[in-house]
Amino acid sequence: MTTINEIQTIAVRIANSADAGFIADCNVAMAHETEGKTIDRELLLAGVNGLLARPQFGFYLIAERAGQPAATLMVTYEWSDWRNGLFWWIQSVYVSAQHRRSGLYRTLYDEVKRLAGQSPEPVCGYRLYVENDNRAAQQTYAALGMQCCDYFIYQEGG
Repeated sequence: MTTINEIQTIAVRIANSADAGFIADCNVAMAHETEGKTIDRELLLAGVNGLLARPQFGFYLIAERAGQPAATLMVTYEWSDWRNGLFWWIQSVYVSAQHRRSGLYRTLYDEVKRLAGQSPEPVCGYRLYVENDNRAAQQTYAALGMQCCDYFIYQEGG
């Protein structure tokens, strides 16, 4: 039997300032679900608006189903001198619970790759990081052809 979600069209677009609240809410939910963390929504909202105001650092995509936001991801840029190109880092991926396992992330990822192909800057690859215990996300990324890298991420601050 076909469900409504299976026949509804997914539309993907670049986010704008009107999407900031949805993006912030998604990030609050993601932090809680994946890491058990509570993050300051107002600080997060300022950060979302900060990227929206600085497109030279990246952008957000919104996936909509039946005209309603259902998923989001952020892309930021990292220059690779080794490759003379940009890595597009996929971050802040969130699919609303009722829309999971329905192709939204795949559609978002396809759009990232399509946009990279149109970029005036050379894009040499795509990267993302995922929590060590988030097996479902790891399986999704692997199914799309992404591979685990030989790097650890270190951080100071934040």
